[in-house]
Amino acid sequence: MDVRMGINPIAWSNDDLPVVGGEIPLEQCLREGKEAGFEGFELGWKFSREPEALKKQLAPFNLDLVSGWYSSNLAERSVEEELPHFKKHLNLLKSMGCRVIVFADTTGTIHGDPKTPLSQRPKLNEKSWGPFCEKLNELASFSLSQGMQIAYHHHTGTLIQDPEEVDQLMDRCSNDVGLLLDTGHYTFMGGDPLEAVRKYSNRIYHMHCKDVRLEVAEDCLNKDMTFLKSVLRGVFTVPGDGCVPFLDIFKELKKRNYSGWIVVEAEQDHTVAPPRFYINKAGNFIKQTLKEAGF
Repeated sequence: MDVRMGINPIAWSNDDLPVVGGEIPLEQCLREGKEAGFEGFELGWKFSREPEALKKQLAPFNLDLVSGWYSSNLAERSVEEELPHFKKHLNLLKSMGCRVIVFADTTGTIHGDPKTPLSQRPKLNEKSWGPFCEKLNELASFSLSQGMQIAYHHHTGTLIQDPEEVDQLMDRCSNDVGLLLDTGHYTFMGGDPLEAVRKYSNRIYHMHCKDVRLEVAEDCLNKDMTFLKSVLRGVFTVPGDGCVPFLDIFKELKKRNYSGWIVVEAEQDHTVAPPRFYINKAGNFIKQTLKEAGF
């Protein structure tokens, strides 16, 4: 069984709020990630989108590219309109040896909006769910024909946010549409990620592991904060520093023969949570917990 440890550069600098950690050089992120025991990085805004240049960024640190986020507008575009944008991203990841595409529809999203509270995020309705899933099925089928698996990333502030919406997505879409389970977003929105593994293990192709400070999460939701303000308040942290039961989750993944990347993706304010300290904490915790789980 092939399970590997990866990390997202959002632990150092935030893609949705580049002023947070924007001054930290990419080389520092790569070096510190490698030193903490991680084997690969997901794409971030400081990475090149040209294959040869991207390989040159990763090669000095002997790191692989894990995958990369794709922002879809499939809820308002046709498949034909989406394909040229999607193909460019797919081809980049494929050329880097990736097998999974991190996919999220960002039509009307507020997760990068510093002013709009979470209660105002976009939602699909009964009329739009069907057409959206039909188009997603078609795109996922095309992706598989190219040797790449779509893993849908439910994300706070987007169309697919709540655990009930993840249920609908999995029920309405074909098995070609895989799931990226993000333990942080799922917990923040009131879900139990352990139950999600039990329900959808055969559809989970990618894992984002971040922890949640439950008291902060409850306060952010009660005050109807924006997503970015919630992040800056410290709603998320690295695995082992919050309430998420990672050992039980990893044991369940092991039981169900999960194969793929375990990716630490814990956005925090680097001025409050020093990246190197937290990344090392995460690396040690993930290694030990995977071992305890039988990987």
